[in-house]
Amino acid sequence: MMWSFDLESTVTALVSPHVPTRRGPVIAWAGLAIAITAVNLRTAVTGFTPLLEIIASHLGFGVTLAGLLGTVPAASFAVFGFLAPVVTRRFGLERTAAVALALTAVSLLARAFSATPVALVVSTVLALAGIGAANVVIVPLVKAWFPHRLALWTSLYLVLMQTGQFLAPLLAVPVAEATTWRVSVGIWAAPAAVAAVAWLVVALQLPAEQSPPSTAASNEERPRIVRSPTAWGLVVLFATVSMANYGIITWVPAVLTDAGGSAALGGAMVALYSVWGVAAAFVVPRLATRMSNPFVVVVACAISLVAGYAGMLLSPLNGTLIWVCALGIGVSTFPLCMTLINRRTKTAQTASAVSGFVQGIGYGLACLGPIALGLLREATGSWTIPLLVLAAAAVPGVIAGWFACRPRFVEES
Repeated sequence: MMWSFDLESTVTALVSPHVPTRRGPVIAWAGLAIAITAVNLRTAVTGFTPLLEIIASHLGFGVTLAGLLGTVPAASFAVFGFLAPVVTRRFGLERTAAVALALTAVSLLARAFSATPVALVVSTVLALAGIGAANVVIVPLVKAWFPHRLALWTSLYLVLMQTGQFLAPLLAVPVAEATTWRVSVGIWAAPAAVAAVAWLVVALQLPAEQSPPSTAASNEERPRIVRSPTAWGLVVLFATVSMANYGIITWVPAVLTDAGGSAALGGAMVALYSVWGVAAAFVVPRLATRMSNPFVVVVACAISLVAGYAGMLLSPLNGTLIWVCALGIGVSTFPLCMTLINRRTKTAQTASAVSGFVQGIGYGLACLGPIALGLLREATGSWTIPLLVLAAAAVPGVIAGWFACRPRFVEES
């Protein structure tokens, strides 16, 4: 549609001046930095949780602390998602990314050498602080460096993020058994350090006139974002899909084992569920950039989610593959949100602010989901109410999606 083309042209014209003025090696470095950053966005989490029992036995802590470590990722992503745009306003996207990933690399090494549970918790929080900031800045960095290839580069970084999410747990236990848990935890400091160096190289090549905008000018963006129905639509849509994702990963294995399935079945189904994230990363960003209003994607995902929950509730062990695939398809609104943050903002600076706003609130709400669902399971003695709550959460997601998907910029809402 011509309207969609005009929107894309407007976005391209208004983004950061990095791309038009600096082609060649610096673009290649930026692309490499985005790719390596994406690989690091989940490894600090998924490469750690399979080793919790081994680490707990070695350092001498129990289930309570292990549960706390399980809630740290979403909470850290929320807190540091809010703080990242504040830092980028002063230091710029590239420098923020370099510092965030350097913090992650150093903290992952510190976690590998932790001698006490307190040191383990502190180093984990710091590592995830860096990842939380990187989560936010990678979205506007894609917009700043590759504005005419938003679908391609959004798909690329989401696929690489999912790849890291897969590889880390697959390698965690075998590496720990072949060496020690400390080596298994610490090896992920290397790619984080490489990403930090790549962003440092990019930052050093930027000319002085491309320094970040003034804080005063950026301070005008936040009230506009808070008043924007588009921004709030993205917040609620992101929160509902994140709550669904964490709830599914945390509790679907328990639903299956309570129904008489094996622990191996639960693990296999989580892996199958995760595969759909890779497929969605290829397909959804392209749909979101080609359609002026991709609301139909939100509706289709909501229907798929509700069907998956209904199947898990009524017949968890008959048709399990179908129900899990439906759930995997249903959370495809996550890459949609990541794409729309760029599509619904005019500049990389606004995209950074919206990214922090959306992920800060969204992850904050999402980290409550698994806890609340577990409490409901304990209180009621079954998974009926938790699954019904998850199904009901699809309704506000659809309503929010209507606002998020309208072809309207946050700046104009």
